[in-house]
Amino acid sequence: MKSRRSMRKRNIVLCAVCFIGAATVLLALKTAQELQPIPASLSFGDSQVIKPELLDRTGFNALSISYQHRWSVQTVPLYEIPPLLRNAFIESEDKRFLNHSGVDWPARAHALAQDLRAMRIVRGASTITEQVVRMLHPRPRTVWSKWLEGIEAGRLEKRFSKNRILEFYLNQVPYGHQRRGVVEAARFYFDRDPATLNIKECLALAVLVRAPSGLDLRKRPGLTQRRILRLAKHMRARGLLNAAEYKTLLSERFEFAHSRTVIEAVQFVQYVLSTVGTGLLNAHGSITTSLDGHIQQKVGQILWNRIEALRSSDVGDGAALVVDNSTGEVLAWVSQSISAGQSKGWVDGVTVRRQPGSTLKPFLYSLALEMGWTAATLIDDSPLSEPVNSGLHVFRNYSRTYYGPVRLRVALGNSLNTPAVRTISFTGTERFLDRLHCLGISGLNKSADYYGHGLALGDGEVSLFELVQAYSALARHGAFLPLRTLSGSYLPPGKPRQVIDPGAAAIIADILSDPQARLLEFGEGNLLRFPTLTAVKTGTSTDHRDCWAVGFSDRYTAGVWMGNLDDRPTRGISGAVGPALVLRAIFAELDRDGETGSFATWPGLKTVSICTVSGLLAGPGCPHVDERFEPGTAPVQVCRLHSAAPGRPCPVVQRSGIRLLQPSPGLQIAIDPRIPVQLQAFAFKISNDIKLSRIEWVLNGENVAKTGRDEHQFLWPLRRGRYTLLARVWRAGRSNPVQTAEVEFVVK
Repeated sequence: MKSRRSMRKRNIVLCAVCFIGAATVLLALKTAQELQPIPASLSFGDSQVIKPELLDRTGFNALSISYQHRWSVQTVPLYEIPPLLRNAFIESEDKRFLNHSGVDWPARAHALAQDLRAMRIVRGASTITEQVVRMLHPRPRTVWSKWLEGIEAGRLEKRFSKNRILEFYLNQVPYGHQRRGVVEAARFYFDRDPATLNIKECLALAVLVRAPSGLDLRKRPGLTQRRILRLAKHMRARGLLNAAEYKTLLSERFEFAHSRTVIEAVQFVQYVLSTVGTGLLNAHGSITTSLDGHIQQKVGQILWNRIEALRSSDVGDGAALVVDNSTGEVLAWVSQSISAGQSKGWVDGVTVRRQPGSTLKPFLYSLALEMGWTAATLIDDSPLSEPVNSGLHVFRNYSRTYYGPVRLRVALGNSLNTPAVRTISFTGTERFLDRLHCLGISGLNKSADYYGHGLALGDGEVSLFELVQAYSALARHGAFLPLRTLSGSYLPPGKPRQVIDPGAAAIIADILSDPQARLLEFGEGNLLRFPTLTAVKTGTSTDHRDCWAVGFSDRYTAGVWMGNLDDRPTRGISGAVGPALVLRAIFAELDRDGETGSFATWPGLKTVSICTVSGLLAGPGCPHVDERFEPGTAPVQVCRLHSAAPGRPCPVVQRSGIRLLQPSPGLQIAIDPRIPVQLQAFAFKISNDIKLSRIEWVLNGENVAKTGRDEHQFLWPLRRGRYTLLARVWRAGRSNPVQTAEVEFVVK
């Protein structure tokens, strides 16, 4: 019996040992699995010298720097932190910091006893080292997390010195109002650096970290004062404060920072810190930037409201940039993400590169104007395709509607695609790419062959920063000026460099501000008809992934991008629907305090009445409009399409109803230099709503071809030169031909 009882007891002990062993192994495995690696260095970047505080252009309002970022960028080495402030933190947070190896076991045992008595967590007893671990590896506040933090704290102490750990802690400890570190806290509460704080203010910084959201020097001064006095008594008892210092503290008052507006401009500040020379930054305690705090806040609210309104259309992100045309100074820099996680907060919508859609077209047409075209040049708007490898790329207008020959003004105003492709065929892709580079668009860093004619429609990627910078050159009559982020007192203003011909830039500005030029695609009452004189261009990339609106007045240039930073398409949002409303509201705000002047005039531009159909000088009976031309570029030929010229009979087209569809009067055709000329042809066409037996095509007085029954077009091999075309048409069942009106056109 006794032997059996002993055996049972031995089995129980054995099972217990096995259970404990298995539990220990599982605990060890789970611990090893969840422990995070200790970093190789406790560095916060280029922070051995304190970073300056950045202010808006008034020199008064501070710019936020850490609302969406994990680490403070305003840091200071440990030897520049006053010893009193260091001692206050150690006394308040971790009395045995200099003696333990990462975990204060007596303090933890005492805290556990307090928690058991209160039946709730009263005290955490986390050491400074454990708090650093929590900053490096955030976890839920649980008992298991506390276990892991203790192990990692021991590892941290083995790798780094106490001074290095304390330095990291003091520079990154979180405060209220989303500030981090003693530098940001000292500047926020007292408008001074830590080295200039008095005794009471030093102790206040040590006390405030105990309850960052609950303690407030201004709203709850009594509670904070009592805790400061309690800390002072402890420090006096331990000899960390002498009698004179303690007495001084009792009589000292807080010298609060003046009530300043903190402007949220996280991405702007990060851009300044990453681009401005460290020598300039380190030479100043505070830097006055170009940012206008009032405009920044207004633009931020406008953009946020619009993204919210388009949330159901899968628009999650947006950015806006506003600059002063005269100086190139950035006045507003906003990047917002309404549905993003923390990772998106690091992405700056102003500098990230996306497909620009049609927003590059004004620069293409300005180049064509410099090469001899005019705003009245006719460009064919018809279906267009190009061979790509073994396939065929088809270019289409946004609305899938084609308008035949249209003037350059109409092609740009309505953002038609096929005329843009024909225009880049005329200018050449390489020349256009060089022009964009001269305007500061450096993101397009591939070859001209890589982009091809699709560059006219936004193939490639540019940033909102680059786009607004380029548009501001149009506003300055073609003079390029790099954008500035600091006030002129720090860096001398740059010298404008003429990139676009002033007359061409003025004509483009006039087209983009002309509501009549965009009637075909945008209609009468569209959002692009701004209350004041503003040149506006929108763009939409493939699958509605990127939506743009850029505009300029005589005083400002502004741009807006909307979409998703994770590259998801929106639900059908275009530049004219999403960003255009934001741009309109931005300019309404910018123009609130002053009138907007004219930006389109340029000395030497000549206003001429032209035929809206042919682009030639308007004759009697022509539908006409005033058009602007640079000297020597206005048409000299009078349109004969709508009325008889003196001494000539009316064109046969008026009697027969038969007319040439292609070419249109005054059409200019560009030979594509990339394709052998013998492979290029142009279709002569007549209206196809009649039955015919044959056609004779007469070019410069010579019969160049005949087509048979119901053949309404002829593919004519392209040759450079000036031509006059007419067609003699034999209708089915009739013996006498009718003749169309003569049409003049040019092949370049």
